[in-house]
Amino acid sequence: MTCCQPSPRRMAEFKIADSGKADSSRGLVALTGATGFVGQRLQSRLLESGYRVRALVRPGSPRAGQLLAGCEAIAVRLDDTAGLRDALADVSALVYCAGSVRGRVTDDFRAANVDGVQQVAEALHRHPQSPPLLLVSSLAASRPHVSDYALSKHEGERVLHARPELPWTIIRPPALYGPGDQEMLPLLRWLRRGIAPVTGPLDQRLSLLHVDDFADAVQRWLLVSARCRQQTYALDDGTPGGYDWPAMGRAVAGRTVRLLPIPASVLRSAGAINSLLSLALGYAPMLTAGKVRELQQADWLGDNRAFEAATGWRPRIDLATGAQRLFAPVPRE
Repeated sequence: MTCCQPSPRRMAEFKIADSGKADSSRGLVALTGATGFVGQRLQSRLLESGYRVRALVRPGSPRAGQLLAGCEAIAVRLDDTAGLRDALADVSALVYCAGSVRGRVTDDFRAANVDGVQQVAEALHRHPQSPPLLLVSSLAASRPHVSDYALSKHEGERVLHARPELPWTIIRPPALYGPGDQEMLPLLRWLRRGIAPVTGPLDQRLSLLHVDDFADAVQRWLLVSARCRQQTYALDDGTPGGYDWPAMGRAVAGRTVRLLPIPASVLRSAGAINSLLSLALGYAPMLTAGKVRELQQADWLGDNRAFEAATGWRPRIDLATGAQRLFAPVPRE
């Protein structure tokens, strides 16, 4: 199988559509995690900007139908060395957006967050043109002791640090929100109503970023990736020092929000019980002991200055603007 001519098996599994928007001069971008919340927004932005996009999706993935028209799909496992090498043979860049955020044990996070990074790094090492690689990591990678998820993100970054021959860049986004998000949306809805549970200290400071601004950041990186070689950037929406919970409430609701702090002891107990139940029942929980430790950190903050200087990117959407767009009434036909 070659990338330009997928095998009959892969062609049968995924219909490859062509919208006619792609401009071959922009190049072909390979994208992992294309069917997730962030990946779908990246598909849209890159196609609109004239790039050809090749989504690397798991064989048999039920979400392959969520790919946009114009996005080529190739079914390949990240541990399929030969298939991955073929899938990347003619790409001009790779954006690694795949990741696991839920898991029962450490190994549940490793497949996508560590092992997959190792596989694509090896494939690009063998690539004759050595195209640039963007790893979408997390602010959590800066504190690997906090949780299994944070440790896996940290180890995924270390994979690239051990490959000085590759033109890689790491971006650590903060909490992302926007159209299609299901993780931040419940919290934002509570804040919008004027009353919300709080899972961290009231003076906790958090950076946020709208997914459209993040997609813009990736597009800017594609244009000037050579300036960002072997650099790590932590992003935010341009709000200095991020938001504490009262400020977050004012931004989303436009007024003072009644905040209901959940005691840390209650969160820890719930996380421990959930972790035990997940082992017994075989599901991947979101709230675990590690997640509670993440929620209880004093801050999770990005700082755009280095990335702005390297790329010229500027975020355009603060939380007040993003919330207004998110909750704007849908116009009737």
